Amino acid sequence: MARKHDKVVFKNYNSNQYLMPIDPEAFIPQNHLVRTIDKIIDKLDISSLIEKYKGGGTSSYHPLMLLKVLIYAYIQGIYSSRKIARALQENITFMWLAKYQTPDFRTINRFRKEILGDTIEDVFAEVVEILVELGYVNFDFYYLDGTKIEANANKYTFVWAKSTRTFKKKLREKVKSILEEIERINEEEDKALGDLDVKLESDYDSKQLEERVEKINQKLEEAEFKSKRKEKRVKKLVKVLKNDCVFKLKKYENYEQILNGRNSFSKTDNDATFMRMKEDHMKNGMLKPGYNVQIGTQNRFVIGFSIHQSPTDTVCLKEHLELVEKITGHKPKNIVADSGYGSEENYLHLKECGINSYIKYNTFDMEQTRRFKKDIFNVKNWEYIAEEDAYICPAGKKVKYLYPKISANERGFVSYEKVYQCEEICNGCEHREKCYKGKRWKKRFSIRPRLEKLKEEVRQRLLSEEGKEIYEKRKIEVETVFGIIKNNKGFRRFLLRGMKGVKLEWGLVCIAYNIERLAKIIIEGWCKIVTQPSCYLLHSSILTFNGIKYLILVIKNYCFWTASLFFLRLF
Repeated sequence: MARKHDKVVFKNYNSNQYLMPIDPEAFIPQNHLVRTIDKIIDKLDISSLIEKYKGGGTSSYHPLMLLKVLIYAYIQGIYSSRKIARALQENITFMWLAKYQTPDFRTINRFRKEILGDTIEDVFAEVVEILVELGYVNFDFYYLDGTKIEANANKYTFVWAKSTRTFKKKLREKVKSILEEIERINEEEDKALGDLDVKLESDYDSKQLEERVEKINQKLEEAEFKSKRKEKRVKKLVKVLKNDCVFKLKKYENYEQILNGRNSFSKTDNDATFMRMKEDHMKNGMLKPGYNVQIGTQNRFVIGFSIHQSPTDTVCLKEHLELVEKITGHKPKNIVADSGYGSEENYLHLKECGINSYIKYNTFDMEQTRRFKKDIFNVKNWEYIAEEDAYICPAGKKVKYLYPKISANERGFVSYEKVYQCEEICNGCEHREKCYKGKRWKKRFSIRPRLEKLKEEVRQRLLSEEGKEIYEKRKIEVETVFGIIKNNKGFRRFLLRGMKGVKLEWGLVCIAYNIERLAKIIIEGWCKIVTQPSCYLLHSSILTFNGIKYLILVIKNYCFWTASLFFLRLF
């Protein structure tokens, strides 16, 4: 016999029952993230966005609504325009944010690329300015680092600068041999084509070759050959020049124009450069098309960003700082970065700009070890005699200044070196094997005086107690931001192509990250700075607005259900 409490009971469910539309306000808590984000974005100046609209025709979706939807989508880790459009129809927070408006994916994508594309830096600057006003950032310390993010491009459609130069050289040799053969046949046929000036300069372009082939082709139509076989041969050679050589030369010239000093590019996305990525599923250091993304943070807010085509961080610092000052109008007072930025060019540039650098050079950590300091064969540990500009080696011999050396890199930066050489022959010295491994009879090395002086200034700054504390924060500043964006938000590959599209997409990522972090601080009070008057006012106004809005919603729902029950009783 079954017991009473064993009886199966289900909640009432009728698939034919119709439900009345309910306001989404009732389902979104008052402390929900989307409400705070909505109020923060309302404070942005979007006049630059409105100016992009031409007017005329049918009405457009409001740019403020589309901006809110895009930023909130990026906060939720949704980057595809189709998925954003679907969320506007299915996700209740997106519905509330858009007030039931449902722009399709084409509208969203058009707004992102055409309207927001040229103004993304202005919107980012607006967000940074709000953070400055609230006291969260002040550009006193600027933590800089970079990461490589894969481009939306095929991994196997690569073009290499070295290969392009090699193929172009071989093509010119082929053209030269063809022209020489045409000249030889013309001499054998008693100059049936007239006087041919087939010689071309070593650095001729496709236009010059095309003009030369056209002249030969015109003479070929009027020429009379004694041998039909030779006539066919000349026509075939001219055809090869016209259809094959000219076409390939134009292609290589186009490649060189796209490369513009780079070592590679992708045919799918011409602006992408092949770089070694850490996120390599094959674990073999595979080269992938990508971009070098540089960001600067303070208090774990992104206060500057830039996109670069060079895989090396060292060459990005100068351009990055110029872009940050141009976009935000602020210049950092102190730069904190890893040894990837430590170069003479960067140290000198920061010093000229009046910026203190907390940037390690590549041998900084090694120099602090006991083994390095006690190594008697290390030139930096040798005794230096300033009057004679000479060093004393472990064998007691003098290593004197020999001659100056000046070198320049591909960016035109000139560095000065002093070359030193031992005054006596090193062969036969008891320290020969440990002190000097070169093939010369006398030990020779070079010193960069300006670089050594700059490194000494940085060394003193980093080894101070304040410097150690400042540099230690680098690990929890910019690295944390990259971790949240790439791992938590899953942003590891760009969707848009080209420098403009990539800059737009990364700008949206940074804006979304900053607004989400600010919203969480306001809601949960994660930071002590929230007690400042300006931030407290923003926090109080948002909570007060939400409280009043919730009270109105309760009164509205109460009146609605009371009226419904009254009419039901009449029937």
